[in-house]
Amino acid sequence: MNDSRLFPRFRGIAPIRAQRGEGSFVIADDGRRYLDACGGAAISCLGHSEHRVSDAIAQQARTLAFAHPTFYTTDASEALAKELSEGAPGSLHYVLFGCGGSEQIDGTLKLARQYFVERGEPERKHFISRRHGFHGNTIGSLGMGGHVARRQPYLPMLVNGIHVSPCYAYRHQGANETDAEYAGRLAEELDQTIRAVGPETIIGFVAETISGAALGAVPPVPGYFANIREVCDRHGILLILDEVMCGMGRCGTRFACEQEGIAPDLLVVAKGLGSGYQPISATLVAKEIVETIMGGSGFFQHGHSYMAHPVACAAALEVQRVIRSDRLLDNVNRAGKSLHDAMVARFGGHEHVGDIRGRGLLWGIELVEQRETKKPFDPASRLWLKVLMAGLDHGLMCYPTGGTADGIAGDHILIAPPFNISEAEVGMLVDRLELALHDGLQRVNTPIEQCLPASRWSAA
Repeated sequence: MNDSRLFPRFRGIAPIRAQRGEGSFVIADDGRRYLDACGGAAISCLGHSEHRVSDAIAQQARTLAFAHPTFYTTDASEALAKELSEGAPGSLHYVLFGCGGSEQIDGTLKLARQYFVERGEPERKHFISRRHGFHGNTIGSLGMGGHVARRQPYLPMLVNGIHVSPCYAYRHQGANETDAEYAGRLAEELDQTIRAVGPETIIGFVAETISGAALGAVPPVPGYFANIREVCDRHGILLILDEVMCGMGRCGTRFACEQEGIAPDLLVVAKGLGSGYQPISATLVAKEIVETIMGGSGFFQHGHSYMAHPVACAAALEVQRVIRSDRLLDNVNRAGKSLHDAMVARFGGHEHVGDIRGRGLLWGIELVEQRETKKPFDPASRLWLKVLMAGLDHGLMCYPTGGTADGIAGDHILIAPPFNISEAEVGMLVDRLELALHDGLQRVNTPIEQCLPASRWSAA
């Protein structure tokens, strides 16, 4: 029996007890080494033993561990805000800090609403987002998202966003439809939705620049976001991009939207911002939004105790310095190409691999029962969980998820290794992923209880 007093994530699964980290590996208390191919959830961009960051944390904690943001600013928060805003696209000149992606999305939605209230447009109350989008697990962010399974238990509590189609070419682009035509069709859908609801009642459009956990690293087709930006401008609504997972270098540029040639009005980042060394998130805010609020009431009606926490800011600042000094974005693109090429060579013809997609070091593999028809596996099989457990059997931490195809059915594997992964580790990753996929598929019709090693199974 597992005697842990921690609230369990899954019934009957006793998680591995992580003892220490070493580069791209997490080492368990029994000495077993797990190659971290997902960074938890695309978080650990520097791996697990970057001493420059831990030294910065210790130094800041010794100097000033906490200063409440109502009363103080700090050198660490000021320097990190400058680091993020310099070189940011468009007029994203200001930064609002928080402690995590879900919380940050909530605060950003409130900021967007207050902006229009300050402009004398209080009738604006709606947001539009995308089906299959995931923006967090708080009540506000869950209501905004379109992840069916995660929303289902809480539907009576949610303030629901208005949802339009995702940019999901594998399943939704027509066989004879060009990228330009598909992008144009999705932009037209957004335009018609705005007109139907009433442009004067809409605050903004919220989207992940590149999808994260819900769809598995689905990038937009060329021209999609340029069209979306134009629609938002036409109706005077804000474009709010969620780069909690795909931003901060994960896709090969600091901000994923740089590759789309557009700038949002609000841009949310987290995960890789602090690389897991401290909990931290941020919203980059367009100058006009800040000037409007400061020129009106002069006060953003929002706050949390640990916003701009000095130790978290010091950690994130050092993470960004390490990425720059070690030229890790070069490796994201170099290793990302190697990883893509290796996965295509190994799985491109696999009968149960429908799609391999992504950018940089954020990749998704969509699994299907029938490749020709794109039919997903029966969701009752929980194939995604069986692949996850098989990966652990082979010393691999990957991030499979269910509900890919329609929110209920469909399975994908998300891959998001550290930015400093080596070529040898890329090869090891693909080798172990092949074993995990093979074993998971072999067990597709096996009861989940029989798929788990005894060392990680209890009757609890």
